[in-house]
Amino acid sequence: MIPRLKELYYKEIQPQLKETLGYKNTYMGPKVEKVVINMGLGLDGADAKIMKSTEEDLGKITGQKPTVTKFKKSVANFKTRKGTNAGLKVTLRGNKMYEFLDRLVNIALPRIKDFRGLSPKGFDKFGNYTFGIKEHIIFPEVNFDRIDKIRGLDIVVVISALNKDHSFALLEKLNFPFIKKGDN
Repeated sequence: MIPRLKELYYKEIQPQLKETLGYKNTYMGPKVEKVVINMGLGLDGADAKIMKSTEEDLGKITGQKPTVTKFKKSVANFKTRKGTNAGLKVTLRGNKMYEFLDRLVNIALPRIKDFRGLSPKGFDKFGNYTFGIKEHIIFPEVNFDRIDKIRGLDIVVVISALNKDHSFALLEKLNFPFIKKGDN
């Protein structure tokens, strides 16, 4: 079954972006390539029990088994050792990516307390959008009673676009709740 957001993108958003951005071909427009979700654990990465529970939580959120990231360097001030567990990450592509974005925008983000919108300053020079979520419990898949600690997530939306403005236009069409200029 085709995800709702993917169908919306190909049937409505892509032709609209072709018109507004002035592309000759429909497929020249911006497209979401992948979504990378990272959950840094820091010192908790050494504890196998915590690692297992956060791995389950991230797996439920994304629908895919996360990979364990390791520290590349030992830093005494941060009490980290090279090769120990640093966190978890998941790279989503295709249908799972569209399903995750749909759940993120329509279910999870509105559940954040005092949520005013996402910052439009999270774009890099290539048009990719990065933002953080302070509480992973905003996702309905996470059982609130079974978590030991509320953790944050970093989400990177990798977009094939010519510049930031085209990426912003795409994410706005995908209903990303950006802070409007003038709203404080």
